Amino acid sequence: MYAARLVAQRHGRAGRGENGSARRLGLPGFHQAAVVAGLTAGLSYTFGAIPLFLGAVSGLGISPSEQSSWFFIVFFTSAVSSMVLTLHYRLPLAIGWTAPGLVFLATFGNRFSVAEMAGAGLVAGVVVLGLGFLGMGERVVRWVPLPIVLGVFAGSVLGYASGIFVHLGTQPWTVGATLAGYLGVRSLGRSWLPPMAGAVGAGLAMAVVTGQVHPAALQWSLPTPHLVWPTVHPSSLLALSAPLVVFMLGIGGVQGIGLLESQGYHPPTRLLIAVMGVNSIVNALFGGHPSSMQVQSGAILAGPEAGPVEHRHEAALVASAYVLLLSLGAGVAGSLVGIVPSALVASLAGLALLSTLLDALRRALGSDLSNGAFFALVIAASPLTVLGIGSAFWALIGGLMVSLLLERDAVVRWWHPAV
Repeated sequence: MYAARLVAQRHGRAGRGENGSARRLGLPGFHQAAVVAGLTAGLSYTFGAIPLFLGAVSGLGISPSEQSSWFFIVFFTSAVSSMVLTLHYRLPLAIGWTAPGLVFLATFGNRFSVAEMAGAGLVAGVVVLGLGFLGMGERVVRWVPLPIVLGVFAGSVLGYASGIFVHLGTQPWTVGATLAGYLGVRSLGRSWLPPMAGAVGAGLAMAVVTGQVHPAALQWSLPTPHLVWPTVHPSSLLALSAPLVVFMLGIGGVQGIGLLESQGYHPPTRLLIAVMGVNSIVNALFGGHPSSMQVQSGAILAGPEAGPVEHRHEAALVASAYVLLLSLGAGVAGSLVGIVPSALVASLAGLALLSTLLDALRRALGSDLSNGAFFALVIAASPLTVLGIGSAFWALIGGLMVSLLLERDAVVRWWHPAV
């Protein structure tokens, strides 16, 4: 029955029938674990993605209206595409933006204009869209064995898990209460009471008691999107477009899709890649950076903490609605950071990833590609940067090279299952 349900999910037929619309919308109510996971992912966007965005664009010398347009379009396309695909396939599909790509573009702020960056992003989007339609993008994703992908994922998010205890040293009361709420509820073993609910409740309560919640910091204004005429220049294409394609597919696409498959899902890979290309094109026209699959937040939405498998798509819907609201507040995104302590949200994100991280470690290191997966993990966890490209990409390459050297037969079996 489980396999049949996954097949139905893949073709968008799950939950349809005489009252299919209501079931596809998760009516009459969402599973509480899915709601908590969706809100946790939303909070990680607020206190993770927004500060990253503000820090990256601060050195580009762009106007507040250009910054607002950039922020709005990236969050808006992510929310709408994730919501539409999640409703259709009933899978926790989280399409977002390439955070490595954003940081990468920011490092070239003194060499290229925003229009040239938009042009490079536009070309990268067209390339990815073409690869998606031709089915070649799916081949790129399948080229890297899943154990190595999971090793990269584990290394990439390991800092989120260890960060819990880093923040415990700086905010012992708030983070301690959050950790105690998580472990306390988890020890009860009640399926109707998700551990993250205990973490969120205890953490927020302690933040309120210690005076760290500041609702007055929230200010709201509508975004000011405006079109940007992308400039396509050979130098920017060579320096920016090719790495952006790598970031979109080789990092976000491989890890995001691999993570979904590791949880037993069969995502529509070709369509997801094509949507990433479309989103990137639209983003570029409004000055935004390219799209990709969300990895860390995707793990929160698709992992065990999001509740039963058949309800985890509801977590993606909650998170998408949250991101849509964030896009409408693009004009004052920075004010959101001051509402609750960042240590609380970072700890919540780390706790929400624990189950998925443990599962990824078991699958990666317990496979016949354990050497490559382990090297991928340690490389991804390092601050390695070569040619302006971060450790996640080199972890994929390094892990695969190690497996080809030490586990060649297992790699061949992965590429050719019949062999």
